[in-house]
Amino acid sequence: MRPRLKIYLEENVPLIDAELFRFLPQIEPFRFLYEPMRDYPLRGGKRFRSALVLLGCEAFEGDKEKAVITAAAFEMFQSFALVHDDIEDGSEMRRGKPCLHHLHGIPLSVNVGDALYSKVFETLMANRERLGNLVTLDLIQEMIDGAQRTFEGQAYDIGWIEAVEIPSVEAFVEMLRLKTGWYSGRGPCTMGAIIAGASEAQQEVIGDFGEAMAVAFQIRDDLLNLAVQAEDAEQAPTTTAGGYGKERGGDIAEGKRTLMVIDLLHRCTEEEHDRVRTILDQDREATTQEDVEWTIGLMEAYGSITRAEDECQRRAEAAVAYLSEIPPSEAREILREMCSFLVERVF
Repeated sequence: MRPRLKIYLEENVPLIDAELFRFLPQIEPFRFLYEPMRDYPLRGGKRFRSALVLLGCEAFEGDKEKAVITAAAFEMFQSFALVHDDIEDGSEMRRGKPCLHHLHGIPLSVNVGDALYSKVFETLMANRERLGNLVTLDLIQEMIDGAQRTFEGQAYDIGWIEAVEIPSVEAFVEMLRLKTGWYSGRGPCTMGAIIAGASEAQQEVIGDFGEAMAVAFQIRDDLLNLAVQAEDAEQAPTTTAGGYGKERGGDIAEGKRTLMVIDLLHRCTEEEHDRVRTILDQDREATTQEDVEWTIGLMEAYGSITRAEDECQRRAEAAVAYLSEIPPSEAREILREMCSFLVERVF
């Protein structure tokens, strides 16, 4: 990890976490609600989305202390999204441990996710005293609009699996822009800029940076799912260290439509195409590790992984280009380091 980014996260993530857990009290019903609500945040994670709120604020000479509550709200949204996403995808592991629904069952976990989503807005409302009613309402409106985009993107992501459809590359990238582009990039950057009092044009350009970086990050995350080894899959990511925390090839077992899958299906033989589709579309329980490894090998043979890596790099370069439109500052350089780190992650 780049030195400035590492120092920044070490200094600021504890402040964000303190606010986050302030809104996750250890009260009743603790065992059935508040304890599992605290589970995913306590497992670690890089906290880069919440850090983007602070950096988006500082990039326009804002006071990051005024952005900490909003940063905590974003981390709350992240936890909510992961709980529901893991259920919808039938995932097995999250941050090196079994997913919440494997520990507590689906009904209780759905309720935990719902409660986390409600806490997002309770947390944002706490900005009123520090930021005033108008800015607080602007932040809430941005969260509402962004959440809707996220849900639209998720609808495509899981809908293609349910409908047994393979989207075009263009449709897939649009899904990433909706599902990941806002809540992993545009949203936190924009909300930080709002807190700083940035103009609409400034909000747009840092949002464009965040969106391009988030799409590159998601492509890299999908690539890591193919490259991670068993021992790394069990290592939870932390603020300043590696770790992946999800099973190797889990995206294939879940039938997820990724850039590599779509590229492969446009290049392989008819016989290979039929087998790949069978693996993707069958129940997860029917998919063996041999199926997963065969599919990964085919992606390597046809260059699908290399082309996805190239696309990831192009998106990252586009993100960095947007930074040239932002005034020079320490925050801008840390944003540049974050983009580089997120798209170059290796184990």
